[in-house]
Amino acid sequence: MKKTKRLLALVSALVLSVGVLAGCGSNNSNNSNTKNEGAETEAPAEKVEFDIFQFKVESKDALEAAVDTYVSENPNVTINVQTVGGGDDYGAALKSKFASGEEPTIYNIGGTQDALDWAEKLEDLSSEPWISQAFDGSLDAVSLDGKVVGMPFNQEGYGFIYNKGIFEKAGIDAASIKTFADLQKAVETLDSKKADLGLDAVFALPGKETWVTGLHLSNVAFANEFDTVVDAFNAKEIGFTQNEGLQKLLDLQIKYAFKPDGKNGSINSVDYSTQVEQKFSLGTVAIIQQGNWAFGSVDGIDSELAQNIGILPMPIDGVKEGSIPVGIPMYWAINSTKDDAQKAAAKDFLNWLYTSDAGKDMIINDFKFIPAFKGYEADNLQPSDPLAKEVLRYSNEGNTMPWVFMGYPTGWGMDKLGADIQLYIAGDLTWDKLVENAKATWAEARK
Repeated sequence: MKKTKRLLALVSALVLSVGVLAGCGSNNSNNSNTKNEGAETEAPAEKVEFDIFQFKVESKDALEAAVDTYVSENPNVTINVQTVGGGDDYGAALKSKFASGEEPTIYNIGGTQDALDWAEKLEDLSSEPWISQAFDGSLDAVSLDGKVVGMPFNQEGYGFIYNKGIFEKAGIDAASIKTFADLQKAVETLDSKKADLGLDAVFALPGKETWVTGLHLSNVAFANEFDTVVDAFNAKEIGFTQNEGLQKLLDLQIKYAFKPDGKNGSINSVDYSTQVEQKFSLGTVAIIQQGNWAFGSVDGIDSELAQNIGILPMPIDGVKEGSIPVGIPMYWAINSTKDDAQKAAAKDFLNWLYTSDAGKDMIINDFKFIPAFKGYEADNLQPSDPLAKEVLRYSNEGNTMPWVFMGYPTGWGMDKLGADIQLYIAGDLTWDKLVENAKATWAEARK
């Protein structure tokens, strides 16, 4: 069995390069349309065709299946789906798509900065029926001049995903881990027993993925400096007041991380696939910093393990401990320059997907989303995977912090801070210089 898992992991590593912002891959799907029973808008009577250009590779199959269902009910509509994943390449791919003259009707934006960057190509969605069902705060990042220009994809949360079986063997009560001191003690215990537990290391830190460090990890510090994503977006400069706590959290991962060649610098060669599929999913590390989106990757390697994992807090020493970041990863947007028939059909499809009975069932059971809308209270519309359940638990307990990284200056988190964190991991940059650079590059970007 172990050999089979290793083979699956190695095959996965060759064909996947996945990140929170998705994995590699592209696919086109052409279909034709019907009557929308669950939505309040109406699909056009005349024949219409439009394109969807989306980033979430792990949802590609579910989206294409949803399109097939929708078009079987709406024969006048043809929808073409193209998925472009690969971590940081969706934004560049989207710009290239628009520059080529092949502008999609439905595409994705990431929040306030993207909303401003694409303002001339964003349809006003303020009158859509789903607006009243959106959770409080979920539309703040895409509200410009009194208009809502994006529809929430879903809710996602992240933290330290852990292997419950390993924790139990080590005699660690995961439920008791709230503070940084708690986490540190647990990590040290795991490290002291790693030979008996079959571990190569406690953590797998994907230093190659600057979105993991420059966006998600740094968010834990900045969510304790800014109350909301809008506050972060409007900030002309940063105090980086929690940088010492962030350094502790990063150093803990570095010290106890899997190192391919035994040197700190090699952590920067570890990518998402190595972290999630080759190390965590094979049980050779106990903890990884990732979110509920990683469930599918783990489940694809070891479905038994996938049912026995949870999420630990990401605690900055002394502030907002016991919490995880929860937010909206991406928004659906509609191209305002398309003709009225295409825009009407696009709006109808999105409304159907999130508000009709058939669409809701797909959102939960096929997309595996944590919905960002009301109306999913029925028992059959509750998330089934353990990571999604954990995110909901933290949310219900009020132990969350916002995704303020969505308000960082364009490219700053990954290209500036994330790149400097790589240098710090490699020992080529001091922490003080990293903090100095972060303040300077943020201020420069905000001029």
